[in-house]
Amino acid sequence: MKIIDPHIHLFDLLKGKYHWLKPQNPPFWPDKALIRHDFSQDDLALGLAGELTGFVHLEAGFDNEQPYREIEWLEQHVKGPFKSIAHLALDRPLAQVEQHLVKLLEYTSVVGVRHLLDEQAVEILSQQRVRDSLNLIAQKQLIFETQISGLDDKAVEQLTDVANRFPQLTIILSHGCFCPNNKSGVDHWQRNIERLAQCQNIFIKASGWEMVARDYQTDGVARVVSTLVASFGVTRVMFASNFPLCLFSAGYDDLWTKYQNLGLNEQTWQALSFSNAQRIYRF
Repeated sequence: MKIIDPHIHLFDLLKGKYHWLKPQNPPFWPDKALIRHDFSQDDLALGLAGELTGFVHLEAGFDNEQPYREIEWLEQHVKGPFKSIAHLALDRPLAQVEQHLVKLLEYTSVVGVRHLLDEQAVEILSQQRVRDSLNLIAQKQLIFETQISGLDDKAVEQLTDVANRFPQLTIILSHGCFCPNNKSGVDHWQRNIERLAQCQNIFIKASGWEMVARDYQTDGVARVVSTLVASFGVTRVMFASNFPLCLFSAGYDDLWTKYQNLGLNEQTWQALSFSNAQRIYRF
């Protein structure tokens, strides 16, 4: 079975900055040392799970001041089909944002940009300069990637407003918006997932399970995937790995084998593991 992984990170610690990976900087995960070394595409080995035919590289803090440097490094080192999502700080002056976009569009792998919103989502998305930057991204037909908590009602409200204001902007959310483990939290998360899914230009990745709980269980993954597909439909959900952070809980091939063993029918599996990513990221 063919697989396109739409969310991986590769590291070259000698060439990139990666401030977040340094032990003195947040996040202060006790197991962060597990991923604090180089990763190349050779580490993306699949066995029983299928054949990796392409991937999407998400910016990993290589150089946030000069985001093109990470793309340049990738295009020099990656062999085979891949797409890249570059870092872009949306809250910079619009002229600077446009300058970065013009530079990034010189690289053939670039299909979008990312600004992690997280707990700052409301503060950032409420700024007019950020709205102007998002409009510019839409005009240049680039994808906007981010992540928010499914428990953050105000962030969901702001993001759905952005999606409705700029219907031509493709928005992709990572890690299923971090579904919690407790029932009241799950119910809250599901209500917001349904709100987000009403915007036809919002897509979502089923990934990042280790970011909620290192000891996550497969039945929890199955419930989240079922909710995402029921809300967004089969064509707007993608399986992804979050490699190498997935290694906090499972090996790369093990994770994709877990996905394969969720019992999805062939059409849904093909959509979530390959064809949606192929279409959305323009392979």
